[in-house]
Amino acid sequence: HPHSHPRHPRARTMLPLLLLLLATAHGLEKLDYKPQLASPDLGGLKTISTFVLEQPRCHFKSYPNADIWLVVATSKAVPNFNNSVGPGTPERAFQRFPTNASAYMTLNTTFLNYPCTKPSGEITVLRVGSETSCAKDMARPTCNGPLPGPGPYRVKFLALEGSEPVAETYWSDAITLKTAQQPSSIPTTGSRHGPGMIALTTILSILFAILLAGLVAMLVFWGSDACGGSSTFTKPEAVSVRRYNTHHVYDQPAARL
Repeated sequence: HPHSHPRHPRARTMLPLLLLLLATAHGLEKLDYKPQLASPDLGGLKTISTFVLEQPRCHFKSYPNADIWLVVATSKAVPNFNNSVGPGTPERAFQRFPTNASAYMTLNTTFLNYPCTKPSGEITVLRVGSETSCAKDMARPTCNGPLPGPGPYRVKFLALEGSEPVAETYWSDAITLKTAQQPSSIPTTGSRHGPGMIALTTILSILFAILLAGLVAMLVFWGSDACGGSSTFTKPEAVSVRRYNTHHVYDQPAARL
């Protein structure tokens, strides 16, 4: 517009502060908790498409009726993240993340599943990215699907009462997943063989050759012995058949009446 004034350069930097003030005005409580990865002793802490978080136990005890959501965002989306965009919307759909949605919301539950007391011996963690069946199902925008790349990602927990945000945690530190190893970077089998392995292989090859030569010689010896030996055949006895003349048998004349 010819009469419009150029936007002040500080206007963009003020946007995150305005969003924070707006959230405070609506009574959004900032909980003193930062999501963190589970203990490394658990194993499989980060893969190429998943990571494991500790549960935010006891931190939402003041909101027993709220739905607690996990928000997963790209690191770049954190400064301008808008809590008023609810779960299940296109802007928060997993299937559109991260190309057309800078964040998504998943793993909703209530405080009943994040109690203060931890059962003895129970593993209380959240594996982010564990659902594969709904990864491309647009009807399930809150799918906990496999993460599409190494990241980095940042997460937080957000409590909603209806559609109203009431409490949130701090954002986690950046989480970078593992990357698939390129075939060219995988060392070949031959490059791992040391001098000891080569010597052992040589000795085994020589022993195998000696054993094979001995077996062949034994077979040749047995074959020549079988050909040079004599075989005894028993001539079958002639069978004599005696002929008997039945001259003592006479035809008897028929009895006369």
